Amino acid sequence: MSNRNLFLQHVGQTSEAPLALEIVKAEGSKLFDINGKEYIDLIGGISVCNVGHRHPKVIEAIKKQLDDYLHIMVYGELVQSPQVQYATMLTQHLPASLNSVFFTASGSEATEGAMKLAKRFSGRTQIVSFKNSYHGSTQGALSIMGDEYWRNAFRPLLPDTMQLHYNSFEDLENITERTACVIAETVQAEAGVIVPQNNWLKALREKCNATGTLLVLDEIQCGFGRNGSLWAFEQFDVVPDILLLGKALGGGMPLGAFVADKKIMDSLSYNPVLGHINTFGGHPVCCAAGLAAFKVLLEEKLIDRVKEKEALFVQLLKGPDGSKPAKPQYTKASDGLEPSRRYSVRSCGLMLAIEFESFEVNKKIIDVLIAEGIFTDWFLFASNSLRIVPPLVISEEEIRIACKKITEVLCNN
Repeated sequence: MSNRNLFLQHVGQTSEAPLALEIVKAEGSKLFDINGKEYIDLIGGISVCNVGHRHPKVIEAIKKQLDDYLHIMVYGELVQSPQVQYATMLTQHLPASLNSVFFTASGSEATEGAMKLAKRFSGRTQIVSFKNSYHGSTQGALSIMGDEYWRNAFRPLLPDTMQLHYNSFEDLENITERTACVIAETVQAEAGVIVPQNNWLKALREKCNATGTLLVLDEIQCGFGRNGSLWAFEQFDVVPDILLLGKALGGGMPLGAFVADKKIMDSLSYNPVLGHINTFGGHPVCCAAGLAAFKVLLEEKLIDRVKEKEALFVQLLKGPDGSKPAKPQYTKASDGLEPSRRYSVRSCGLMLAIEFESFEVNKKIIDVLIAEGIFTDWFLFASNSLRIVPPLVISEEEIRIACKKITEVLCNN
């Protein structure tokens, strides 16, 4: 029986029609399937592979750690150098108040830990999040997910949660002295790249200050340079009380974290002792890989070119009037093809969304692009939008090839 059939039979499925591409090799910004077909990867493991697939320095760090030790004991009791070194380096590149790192095995687990930490430290119970937000699929994270379609089948969920509208100043009045924390994506990813507007994020920070509420910013997708600065919150002149990290944190290995001030974090160490524990969080090999990837990100100055690459994507995907399409535009090929498809583009660094009139149109475009060797997908809360979140190492040539394919497909489908 083929691997594809075994995959369908024995691996838990998340949809009734998985892509089922059998990838046998990945390198840089490229994927290769079992038939030798090459794909330009515009997903990057969904913001995981920021320094590219299998960066040599990441592979070297993994091999070195394999020679020392793998798993030893539950996280938090033994001094394990990869954890210590990575936590230290992360905090050296964060504001002074974000100085204590609790490693987890995934972004969802980081969300769960942050929710517990906020309740424990504040002595409050209410957790506020935002519509069209995504913070993971575990029960707690699902309880604060901002879309009823994804939550309804799994009720009952956690009580005392509330979803507000992102970018709504009026909704901020719902944050009160009984709110333990507000959890927000610095840039909403699965909503289709929605950016805070008109100093809204600063107003949210001020409301949290006024009510004694902890502000939790989720940079699981947008951290590590994805939006053009090391941390997206730097662009909006705010500092969270708790920061959520994941995806690119592990350099291609599974790793998450929540980061806070030590005086906040220490509340998990007593009453009860072991207030939060995690068997595989901060796994030595994952931390070694993540640390190596973080060093690559900084040493190779990958973030310095993010805005330049974003501009190139936008230029090549722009509407026929020669500007970035703020409203839906018709595509038109240079060879005289008639306009055939309406779309708009949103971007924040190397996180872009091409919005069409429906999911059906978007899915058709995605399927054709994959057949043409361009690997992309759609957003959970913006299923009519095509996702572009490539590795930050994607080259100008690869961007041009990908955009040429996209515009050709838009004009012919």
